[in-house]
Amino acid sequence: MTIQKMGYKAVSLTGWQAGFQTNDFYGKAQILDIDTSRMKEEIAKGNILVIAGFQGLDRHGNLTTLGRGGSDTSAVAIAAAMKAEKCQIFTDVDGVYTTDPRIVPAARKIETISFDEMLEFASLGAGVLHNRSVELAKKYHVDLEVAASYDRHAKTKVLEVEAVEQVLVRGVTKDDDVARITVEGVPDVPGIASAIFSVLAD
Repeated sequence: MTIQKMGYKAVSLTGWQAGFQTNDFYGKAQILDIDTSRMKEEIAKGNILVIAGFQGLDRHGNLTTLGRGGSDTSAVAIAAAMKAEKCQIFTDVDGVYTTDPRIVPAARKIETISFDEMLEFASLGAGVLHNRSVELAKKYHVDLEVAASYDRHAKTKVLEVEAVEQVLVRGVTKDDDVARITVEGVPDVPGIASAIFSVLAD
């Protein structure tokens, strides 16, 4: 509605209207394919597409949701399926930093980072991009840009780059949801590890 008020043609699509086909792992479904015909048809009419990601249909026609990281993953999947030049993720930060700038004010913004480095960052606690979206971008060679919604010029590019000189440390991440437990004096008998860890899990 906002785009139309600005004088442009626009149409909104749900994930399944945009052609997202998923498996049937409800709540954390994976994208199997995207039928791009509806998107291409709307673009051919001159429409700007506003697509609700995070959702699709399984083979039985049931609505599924993609789970954690589903919004970023949807954006990358659309870019890959439509063979877009790049995928821009606008968020509340202006790029990827060497560490969390809220904790370390001297943290530096990284201008360009490789898929593998970004995948390590995402897997180890950096909350800028979800690792599912980075994996998808790497697989389908989609150049990513992480930009601030309030300043599109402040960004980090995630690309297929080959470093001439290997950087030993690119950055530091942290994950607060990890606990380390040491149990001493455990007898070496079958089933004891299961007995201990099932109690801890409960």
